[in-house]
Amino acid sequence: MIGADNYLHAYVDRRMKYIVDEWDLATHPDLSDFVGRLYAIEQEIPRLKSFEHAASDKLTELETRANKLKGRI
Repeated sequence: MIGADNYLHAYVDRRMKYIVDEWDLATHPDLSDFVGRLYAIEQEIPRLKSFEHAASDKLTELETRANKLKGRI
């Protein structure tokens, strides 16, 4: 049975890259990078909220102007 275990371990070692790709598995570098990406996204949230409010205000202003122009026609 030990020979079969060694064979299986050697097979998995040789094929590990293909197994990871085929099953779309996460690796340690993926996970360590994930934490950094998550942190960067969290830092962007306040800026995006500010942009959303500014864009909403601008859109309201443009709609008001468009309605005034429609009233003149």
